[in-house]
Amino acid sequence: MTNVRTSGGVADAAPAADAAPHGSPGQGAPAAGLAGLGLHPDELPDGLVVADENGRVTCFNAAAARITAVRPDEALGRSLESALPLEDLDGRRWWPMTDPYGGLTTRVGQPERNLLLPGGREVLVSVRYVRERPTGPVRRLVVQLRGTDARRRTERSHAELIATVAHELRSPLTSVKGFTATLLAKWERFTDDQKRLMLETVDADADRVTRLIAELLDISRIDSGRLELRRQPVDVVAAVRRHVQAYTTAGHRPDRFEVKVTAPLPALWADPDKVDQVLGNLLENAVRHGEGRVTIEVAPALLTARPEGTEGTAITVSDEGPGIPEESMSRVFTRFWRGSKRGGTGLGLYIVKGIVEAHGGTITVERAACGGARFRFTLPVGAPAFLSQA
Repeated sequence: MTNVRTSGGVADAAPAADAAPHGSPGQGAPAAGLAGLGLHPDELPDGLVVADENGRVTCFNAAAARITAVRPDEALGRSLESALPLEDLDGRRWWPMTDPYGGLTTRVGQPERNLLLPGGREVLVSVRYVRERPTGPVRRLVVQLRGTDARRRTERSHAELIATVAHELRSPLTSVKGFTATLLAKWERFTDDQKRLMLETVDADADRVTRLIAELLDISRIDSGRLELRRQPVDVVAAVRRHVQAYTTAGHRPDRFEVKVTAPLPALWADPDKVDQVLGNLLENAVRHGEGRVTIEVAPALLTARPEGTEGTAITVSDEGPGIPEESMSRVFTRFWRGSKRGGTGLGLYIVKGIVEAHGGTITVERAACGGARFRFTLPVGAPAFLSQA
């Protein structure tokens, strides 16, 4: 016999003569196959439990032990039902109910589903039935176990996102519905100034809904890795001055903003719309949540996280407000983080980080010298390959 001993717990492999035909692995072959690939069962990220044709456990890796709180030496050699006593959410014993070694011989396995371990802990279980021939008897059962913590975190995040969106949509849509219904019902009773005010409110609320939908689309693309960038030359200084001009035109004092530029700047290839989105969000945060002067610095930078000598542009936005508490620094770029109670969905900085990283850059936050918040993001030059080779 060939012994395949592992700390994760793999029983002795079956004799070579017991190997399945046509190259199919025989009993105990999962461990031998992993060894042939240079892998150890304990290196697998998910729990792996293998039972032979008699329902006896021959492999029980470290991840399975961690998930089930059963030691490998306690599971090896025992029947699968006693080593892994699973129940469905209705309390029915799983293995007798599914009868993997009996029933239809056309079955190939069980899809992933939530089952319960003793004590009520949930675990995600999927099973593969290994047969020598399509309708032959089950030679081996391969069980994959996964904890539900990561999935639950994802589900909570999705639930929070839905709740936030519902809350943020309710207010503007209620306003739009109320004003439009009032205007339609009582148009003649209002003066032109009153009608204009109502329509301006409707227009502003429609813009708010549009921005929220755009944020949701951005989050979807960032999370799925499908955020598209249309790179072209970007004059980042002109973009900064354009944003500042928009604030001063809206009534903010010109002396509240200071733009510092360190020349010469490398030619920057990026998505101008996405860069505008990042600048707009950081400036809005500084104006809304900060106090005093807002300083925007643009300077060349060498990106230490990339190959030596890689040029980039660093943009820093700082204010003189109360700043961000030290304990909150690590959560600034997560979903739903809000620095204050002054509105917002808490999604903006999460999107900003996704956009910057999609460009290959980095973004950080720290306390400014004057006590406020200081956001700094860097973008690599990102010139197209045909230009860098010219």
